Amino acid sequence: MTTKKTGYLLGAVAGVGVMAAAVAGAGIQLPSAHAQMPAGGLIKASTVPIFAPPPGAPMTFADIFDRVSPAVVSINVTSRAEAPSLRQIPGLPGLPFGGAPRGGPQGEDGDGQPGPSRRPTQQSAGSGFFISADGYIVTNNHVIENAETIKVVLKDERELEAEVVGRDEATDLAVLRVKGGRGPFPFVNFENAAKPRVGDWVITVGNPFGLGGTATAGIISAYGRDIGETFVDFIQIDAPINRGNSGGPTFDVFGRVIGVNTAIFSPSGGSVGIGFAIPADVADSVTKQLINGGKIQRGYIGATIQNFTPESAEALGLGDQKGAIVTDLSPGGPSMKAGLQVGDVVVSVNGAAVKSSSELTRQVARVRAGDLLRLEVIREGKRRMVDIRSGVRPSERELDANSNEPGSPGGGGVVPGAPGKASVLGMTVGPLDDAARNRLNLPVEVRGALVETVDQSSDAGTKGLRRGDVITRVNDRAVVTPADLTAAVDAAKKAGRTSVLVGVLRSGRTAFLPIKISG
Repeated sequence: MTTKKTGYLLGAVAGVGVMAAAVAGAGIQLPSAHAQMPAGGLIKASTVPIFAPPPGAPMTFADIFDRVSPAVVSINVTSRAEAPSLRQIPGLPGLPFGGAPRGGPQGEDGDGQPGPSRRPTQQSAGSGFFISADGYIVTNNHVIENAETIKVVLKDERELEAEVVGRDEATDLAVLRVKGGRGPFPFVNFENAAKPRVGDWVITVGNPFGLGGTATAGIISAYGRDIGETFVDFIQIDAPINRGNSGGPTFDVFGRVIGVNTAIFSPSGGSVGIGFAIPADVADSVTKQLINGGKIQRGYIGATIQNFTPESAEALGLGDQKGAIVTDLSPGGPSMKAGLQVGDVVVSVNGAAVKSSSELTRQVARVRAGDLLRLEVIREGKRRMVDIRSGVRPSERELDANSNEPGSPGGGGVVPGAPGKASVLGMTVGPLDDAARNRLNLPVEVRGALVETVDQSSDAGTKGLRRGDVITRVNDRAVVTPADLTAAVDAAKKAGRTSVLVGVLRSGRTAFLPIKISG
């Protein structure tokens, strides 16, 4: 170790010596500490320009780090897992950084003894920070999820046990509280009022790869990033963050917390300069609720939705209309009771425009149970209002457990006989008979035309349709028989449309896809 340190030191000293010799040889006079800096930060000494930071750029982050770093902690978690559990965010591969598992192989306990009835021990590491003098700590839910023991390591190297006060899977936030230890603890505050601009400096402090107390700096790259998380518009930053930075704070240049580091975009698993933080206002609101009650309640209307894309709008002849399209309804839920229908395009909630499915979900989530939501929808080309009384959103686990249960895409009732097949949109479709229902485990109330073959060179094949899919709707029409599908496509052709919006049921879930009309 001495040899390596000496090597680094000698290299630095040698570099300084070479620079001094070069300056002396060239006859350059270095500017004094009182030299005037012209606009743009360019100082001229003799004929050689020397660049200095422009106004607004800090010369160092040391003072900020000294002030805030005592509030940042490393979080070490012991849990049991069947496999390495690194949090993945839909649509962005290789995202999370909760700490690499270091447990024994499958089928062994932490002591290396066979334990077929127990899952292997797993250690993982993350970050967090004190938000109060009495020991409350904010971190990510995925850092402490399923934890058996939690220990936090402070900057002064004290190691304290911690307990979970509350956690919110939907925003991936959690609050811990240390057990014992001498307080008061150093803490930092969320900044909800002042909002840095894109391009402003930020610094992060955390525990990447188990290297506690690591500081990195960068800028805010963007606001309002949607990376698949339902309730958060993320801040994108380019300050390097890696595995183990999860749950650590992002600071502005005044040392105020503007975000909680949560995810990175990285095909390799390491930092490529694209990181995401939960905004301070969201984190502050959620953590206060967790401390006060330990549980977060959100509004709920019992509808599954997806983005209403420009291609979908074109298929329905709605120009550049944006919104969210209803794909399924929860049986007996608030939306079904209020008369919302599959295929409705939601364009506003309580007068506020809806541009995406994420926006609709967030607007619904903000209300309290029992509040009235006025949804403006487009149905069969006409705008109408649907008033829905909000319920309480179930937990994410409950929603996941019910996500594969068939909804009511056809509206219920016994399906009449539907003989005959049809070739349309590059597919061969047949009736959805009892044999097909049993094979696909579909309830009797599901109506539609069964896809039997798909021409892979067609647009339907390109969009991923396959044998066993059920076509439930085309544009504004419900499909019960293959003839219904053919008639809807013919009607679209006569109206001069080049595509149709097709509702496809697969594995108990419906999605709408714009399919081009060929021929």
